[in-house]
Amino acid sequence: MRKADSPKQATFLSDLKGEFSSYSAASFSKDLLAGLTVTAVALPLALAFGVSSGLDAASGLITAILAGLIIGALGGASFQISGPTGAMAAILVSLVVRHGTEGVFIAGFLSGLILLAAAFLKVGALVSYIPSPVVTGFTSGIAVIIALGQIDNFFGTTSSGEGALAKLLSYTSHGFPIDLATLGYGLFVVLLMILWPKKWNARFPASLLGIIITLVVQMLVDLPVKEVGMIPRSLMGENRLHIFALPISELSQYISPAISIAALGMVESLLCGSSAGKMKGEKLNATRELYAQGIGNVIIPFFGGIPATAAIARTSVAIKSGQQTRLTGIIHAIGLLASMFLLSPYMSRIPLASLAGVLMVTAWRMNEWHSIRQIFSKKIKTSMAQFLITMVATVVFDLTIAILIGLIFSMVMFIIRSHHISIEVDPVTAELGSYDATTKVVYVDGSLFFGSQEQLTKTVESLLSEGVGRIIFSLRGVATIDHSSINEFVEIVQMCRKQSVDVLFCGVQPSVQSLMKRLDFYSLVGEEKFFSSAVTALESLR
Repeated sequence: MRKADSPKQATFLSDLKGEFSSYSAASFSKDLLAGLTVTAVALPLALAFGVSSGLDAASGLITAILAGLIIGALGGASFQISGPTGAMAAILVSLVVRHGTEGVFIAGFLSGLILLAAAFLKVGALVSYIPSPVVTGFTSGIAVIIALGQIDNFFGTTSSGEGALAKLLSYTSHGFPIDLATLGYGLFVVLLMILWPKKWNARFPASLLGIIITLVVQMLVDLPVKEVGMIPRSLMGENRLHIFALPISELSQYISPAISIAALGMVESLLCGSSAGKMKGEKLNATRELYAQGIGNVIIPFFGGIPATAAIARTSVAIKSGQQTRLTGIIHAIGLLASMFLLSPYMSRIPLASLAGVLMVTAWRMNEWHSIRQIFSKKIKTSMAQFLITMVATVVFDLTIAILIGLIFSMVMFIIRSHHISIEVDPVTAELGSYDATTKVVYVDGSLFFGSQEQLTKTVESLLSEGVGRIIFSLRGVATIDHSSINEFVEIVQMCRKQSVDVLFCGVQPSVQSLMKRLDFYSLVGEEKFFSSAVTALESLR
């Protein structure tokens, strides 16, 4: 199995050959056990995410099967398990309200094309530039949406409106009459998932056990609660995308949701790959993963599935269960396919409240509690603001806007922090030599760009008002500079010359020196005015 990073020129086939180079019967037995374990975890989640997306359980199951087969086989690493996720389901609900099930299929198809374009342009690396508090806030926002979206199924209530907040507010007019039988099923699953020992969960997932128990009870007593409904014994869903039925003239209205879906797919898949890769000791090929996600999401809508992405929970279960190669993902898909053909009459009787219970616990657990505690316990104000703003934006707006708001806020905070550069003015004392007492050394530390230049100008104006005779700028602490700041230095030099004040520079970093020379600043000031250090600059004055 491949453990080391692949060479850049490696092809998919060469990587595949390396992955299976030492494959054996023992390896297959481990893949088989891991695949069946993931099947047990994925089955209730696939049904739940299908329902919570606004479609049906069959759509979630179809998605899990096809994603496991297609994306699992073509993915950028041996360990990724893809399928429907809570985050994806959360952003599909409002899409169903606005455009119906057909809208989900069209947007999913377009998102696949966008992911293919992203893979071709190799933009996967951009995900690493998203600040971690923004990702944490987005994840928590999605968790809130999932939980709010399951209130009706969990309590047996009725709401209306588009979006989680609108539905929440609708209870003021509809009331909140709780159905005790529905609540009983949901609470039982929640308590079982919370109390079920972790060591047992590895062998038999509490979510699956909870659904089996509530299913048996429902089949025996037939309580008047909402059930999953018919799950056909076919990979072709009753509702699906038809290539010749694509409304070409209306595709523009699906571009925005398609971008949201593609952005989520890219972020979830690559973050999952990064995290799981550390567990497995194997590096994810980001470009290849995006190609696989794109191909999968182009194909899945034609079978009636919802958009898929890599899922960290199922991926980590696979690795911890002894996963060896990508066969684990394929075996998990085959296991789900067998469940569809053999168990669909029984799965159709599962109470929706049971799936809601699974989703409530999933929503709670998907929060990155360690990161949240660290942000708030250490009182990191910028990170707290990034987290809260992104979380609220995710709940109130859609994914794309939420991430943009988080990134824009992060950029603004970076500019504000960078605006404050450190400037220290030292007089030249006798210990430094017998120089003019009016010579001042100005030590500048930080990045000089359009947001920080005013502070430098004010310092020079203050020195000129004090009657300084010579200024030496030490720029050793300046790693970067922009065009605006160099223009500001030009004005400073001209301002000093008008008052017969000599200006010297020392410790200029190579990157700063390069831009200064390109903009003819060295020619303006004079090459002889630049020195390697403050000491050499002072010695030149002897």
